[in-house]
Amino acid sequence: MYQAFVGLEIHVQLLTKSKVFCGCRAAFGDEPNTNVCPVCMGYPGVLPTLNRQAIVQAYLVARALDCELSESAVFERKNYFYPDLPKNYQISQLGSPVGRNGRVDLDLGGSRRRVPIREVHLEEDAGKMIHAGDVSLLDYNRAGTPLLEIVTEPVLERGEEAELFLQYFRRMVRYLGVCDGNMEEGSLRCDANVSVNRPGKGLGSKVEIKNMNSSRFVKKALAFEIARQSGLLDRGAPVAQETRLWNENRDLTEAMRSKEEADDYRYFPEPDLPPFKPDAAFLLDVEKGLVELPSARRERLVAEYGLGPDQVDFIIDEKSRADFFERTVALGADPLAAASWLGSDVKRLLNREGVELAESPLTPERLAGLLVLLASGRIHGKIAKQVLEVLFAEGKDPETIIRERAWEQLIDAGAIAKLVDEAIDANEKAAAQIRAGDEKPVGFLVGEIMKATSGRAEPQLVRSVLKERLAKSR
Repeated sequence: MYQAFVGLEIHVQLLTKSKVFCGCRAAFGDEPNTNVCPVCMGYPGVLPTLNRQAIVQAYLVARALDCELSESAVFERKNYFYPDLPKNYQISQLGSPVGRNGRVDLDLGGSRRRVPIREVHLEEDAGKMIHAGDVSLLDYNRAGTPLLEIVTEPVLERGEEAELFLQYFRRMVRYLGVCDGNMEEGSLRCDANVSVNRPGKGLGSKVEIKNMNSSRFVKKALAFEIARQSGLLDRGAPVAQETRLWNENRDLTEAMRSKEEADDYRYFPEPDLPPFKPDAAFLLDVEKGLVELPSARRERLVAEYGLGPDQVDFIIDEKSRADFFERTVALGADPLAAASWLGSDVKRLLNREGVELAESPLTPERLAGLLVLLASGRIHGKIAKQVLEVLFAEGKDPETIIRERAWEQLIDAGAIAKLVDEAIDANEKAAAQIRAGDEKPVGFLVGEIMKATSGRAEPQLVRSVLKERLAKSR
């Protein structure tokens, strides 16, 4: 029996217009080596300049993680050679990062847990290597992009917990608007440190796992590595302190290199960047960027609207969706109905059209209008679904759609009674069966009446009047 200790190093590519120490455009997908300049390429004599938007976002994340904010954030040079690092050093932080000693309180697999945050530091990203057969190509567009690293204490114990934490963290930075969270494009990346030891014996030999571009891979890699290290200890073999890569094709970790320590990087203060000391105006800008975070919003939506676990998890997964939901409810829609429609019919149409909610013709006003029409009995469920289809196709308001197509529900009892009588007269055999106690033809007669009204008649009222009429004629 062993105990695992897992800590995460999450790298967040910040959503700034330019790089962290120069004015080059920071964007994914541009032509290789077009967003470069002497500064981010490390030419002799150039001087870096700190991007204010990047440092604001760095402090914002540290503040959201309840960190102690640094009164003097210092930048250092982290020296190492790698082909995609053109300067042969990375401007990073070691001694005085932007934030320390933070925390996240999170539901991890049914229990409320606190995950301590060791530090949050700002650095520059490296470039990107593209391997094509036996040739490796270098794209330096990403070199110098602002990268925020968040380091947790090793308190997680299973891959499933790490997956849940990473999912929460991705949601948080998207809520704050500092990162798009696209792991496939590398704007959010995660390394994991894991060690295994006998219970009560403390940390074992630490192994770092790299090359994980999804929360699911983090879970799988940790499960494999915990099992691998446990197997070594069972056999009395030592666990090497090293860096390993996750091979997603073979579902295993592979040795990459021996694990470096801070001394290996020969950190020393960046001579061209003075310590950053936030003033009152800067800290006010940070406070203005704070929003209600996902976990707090989840608790509030459950308390205010009575949403179930699956519903609320779907609603809060994206801030824009949660905003859309609350705006819809504020306009008069029933909360449970709004959550249900967003998670079913609306989701289906968005997937079919391949668009996001914000890009679709559906607005909170239109969804609220549709649900109010449904709740008031002016349309029934089937017509509501048809109205939603037309709304997506034509971009019209629900009220306009039902007026143009004469889809408003028929709820006049007298008019429905007349239609029921006509259906009974036209289908005497079915009516006789019902009078004799056979309920099967009821659905047939209801269908005939619905067909005669082009689906506008209120189905429950039709069924009620039909049974009443047949009971009287027995």
